[in-house]
Amino acid sequence: MGLVLLALVLTACSSAPAPKPAPPPPPPQGSTAKEAQAVMMSASASLVSGKLMLTPEPGGVHLAGTIGGLPPSGRFGFHVHDTGDCSAVDATSAGGIFNPTHQRHGNAKIGAHQLGDLDNLISDLEGVAHVDADLGGVTLGGGAPTDIAGRALIVHADPDDYATQPDGKSGPRVACGVIKVLR
Repeated sequence: MGLVLLALVLTACSSAPAPKPAPPPPPPQGSTAKEAQAVMMSASASLVSGKLMLTPEPGGVHLAGTIGGLPPSGRFGFHVHDTGDCSAVDATSAGGIFNPTHQRHGNAKIGAHQLGDLDNLISDLEGVAHVDADLGGVTLGGGAPTDIAGRALIVHADPDDYATQPDGKSGPRVACGVIKVLR
């Protein structure tokens, strides 16, 4: 009888719910970094390279810089990709286009799109693209779901058609750079 009573007492004690730990605080919703850089390195045996500076602005992030080694007078897909890893020879280690809102690939200027979708780069007669672009809906630093710090910027060999899933039929990845916060 004593064992039965002890078993009942132990069973009653073990059914009490354990206290739940406090949830972690939510990440900041705005940018915490003041400046970041992406050094674009060639991929897929291309000669494409460059450097871009990223700064937060109201509603998003501004990208500025140059990317050279492109064919002259061309258009090239340009995206933020999920993973800040450019180690694969073809830059596939950077994963797919950054898409925390689970949208279809498209043009950021007209309708639904992934947050990593940018306008095509356009090269000049010397094969240099002068980047001066705004990426809306993203943050820089702080760890929010929309944070692009630590992710990769990718230049593709072909123009983005803004329709074909998942990457606008942009072709091989010819340059990759990890977005690194400077301050």
